[in-house]
Amino acid sequence: MAVSMIAAIGKNRELGKNNDLIWHFKEDMKFFRETTTGNTVVMGRKTFESLPHALPNRRNVVITTNADYVAEGAEVVTSLEKALEVTRNDNVFVIGGGRIYNEFLKYADKLYLTEIDAECRDADTFFPMFNKEDYKATKLTDFNVDGIHFSHIRYEKK
Repeated sequence: MAVSMIAAIGKNRELGKNNDLIWHFKEDMKFFRETTTGNTVVMGRKTFESLPHALPNRRNVVITTNADYVAEGAEVVTSLEKALEVTRNDNVFVIGGGRIYNEFLKYADKLYLTEIDAECRDADTFFPMFNKEDYKATKLTDFNVDGIHFSHIRYEKK
């Protein structure tokens, strides 16, 4: 099993606001789609509910404490441990939200981060702190859209 995390974060590791992404760049959406397609995506219930539907061409796994929860087009599990168990043979991408990122960080071999050179002062969800010295960083892309610079960086655990 390979566990990766993928997220778009601002200067202060901000991820979201009001259960939505802060920034919407078509280049970033394309990167997300190309990176995760053909793999398994694991997410929390709120993240799943923020999507219009299960992500196509990916195995969708939703973590919730509600054992009766139904997520059309996705498998539902009730814990991180169950998610790891049912995806043990998969290439997994953790896609949020904040609590799920925090719980999975210690299992992640790679972090695919869109690092955005901007801030959102009223963000309510943040990516967990991690020591960049523990990872080898590779810049994959570089963009400037509407005056906002962002890069896709792959961090691989050393």
